[in-house]
Amino acid sequence: MTITAGQVKELRERTGLGMMECKSALTETNGDMEAAIDLLRRKAGAKVEKKAGRTAAEGAIAVYLSPDRKLATMVEVNSETDFVAKGEEFMAFAAAVAASVAYRNPTTFEALVALPLAGGDGTRTVSQVREGLVAKLGENIAVRRFVRYTSSHGHIAAYVHGRRIGVLVELTGGDEALGRDLAMHVAASRPGYVTRDDVPADVVANEKKIFIAQAADSGKPAEIVEKMVAGRVSKYLSEITLLGQPFVKDPDITVDKLLQKASARVMRFSRYEVGEGIEKGASDFAAEVMAQVKGG
Repeated sequence: MTITAGQVKELRERTGLGMMECKSALTETNGDMEAAIDLLRRKAGAKVEKKAGRTAAEGAIAVYLSPDRKLATMVEVNSETDFVAKGEEFMAFAAAVAASVAYRNPTTFEALVALPLAGGDGTRTVSQVREGLVAKLGENIAVRRFVRYTSSHGHIAAYVHGRRIGVLVELTGGDEALGRDLAMHVAASRPGYVTRDDVPADVVANEKKIFIAQAADSGKPAEIVEKMVAGRVSKYLSEITLLGQPFVKDPDITVDKLLQKASARVMRFSRYEVGEGIEKGASDFAAEVMAQVKGG
């Protein structure tokens, strides 16, 4: 099977490894991208695959939070350059889109762009205002995604870091300060799930398979290998779940312990990062959040 330069480039972007290593892995797996990633992870360790946070798209995350903290929305709006994304008109449009989602509760993207834009004269839709901005600013502008939270028994925290990362967290118990701390933690630490029980079985099974292969290569006895795998799986689950992670403001305790002390519980969270899922050489915004949180 012929391995194309495009396949090698994609694998390099997703793993950060060298061209020859990537080509060899693709050849060995007959061009199967996911199998090649697993093969490279087995050889190089479990931290090979990069997080999809370095992006080609510019833009901003905007949130709306009601005064009683019972309703919140978050949207991502993209532009071609950061210069446009920092402009007042662009930011005002993003904020108005977030408010439109809050007030009108669209269930689809098509419904959202057809809504009258919040704060306008009621005659122009989100789509029409967007088209006007494109013509005026000379760049493509797109509303990419949105999420809307309502909480009947708890409250919602919202946090935006530097326009680039946004978080909503719904929790019961605790206070506004705790909610903000949790939202900042999610921004910095990028958990994938709230608890271990939320992690899909196939995700755990795939990681376990990789860990078994890595441990087997060590040449240790089967019973030792089993303990090694169990320990690595447990560590992996702690790393990807909110409750298992060390709290960024006090790494000596986990988020789970923090919540227990406050008699609070996290119901769900959402984390957006501008252009997430599209690879690009860029600064590590999550690391920037982490530094800010630890410092303050």
